[in-house]
Amino acid sequence: MRTEFDFTPLFRSTVGFDRMLDALLAAARVEHLENYPPYDIEKLGEDEYRVTLAVAGFHEDELTVTARQNMLVVAGDRRDREGAGDGSDGGGRQILHRGIAARAFERRFELADHVVVVGASLSNGLLTVDLRREVPEAMRPRRIEIGAPSPSRPRKQIEGKPEGERKAA
Repeated sequence: MRTEFDFTPLFRSTVGFDRMLDALLAAARVEHLENYPPYDIEKLGEDEYRVTLAVAGFHEDELTVTARQNMLVVAGDRRDREGAGDGSDGGGRQILHRGIAARAFERRFELADHVVVVGASLSNGLLTVDLRREVPEAMRPRRIEIGAPSPSRPRKQIEGKPEGERKAA
């Protein structure tokens, strides 16, 4: 059973949430999820994340990690080592059973605003991509000190006598 969600009321009553609502619509439309290669997403700290993909059999030069605006794309292609359909692996061995997946893949991860890729590494068949949220200084919350009014902006008086006249009275 498939349930359709109508996000139209949200579009009418929100401003600036277009990306989030579009992502919800895209998630609702997904019919078949590709599950290769398997992956984990970890939260390491308040602003640090890690994506780990199981890419057994792939070499570093067969993997591509691309960071686009709000998108992380990880792709793998082993075609250059494959035999011509004869069951060999291009290295003189003949494969009798292929249980380790060797197919090409492309896995996409939607990134939140200000999340950047810090680095990637391949070890023991696991590709690790480290991410960090880096909010620009201008967008970070800042504390505003409350102080005396400046001479260029004198304090407005709502009712009663000005402060100087009160003391004289």
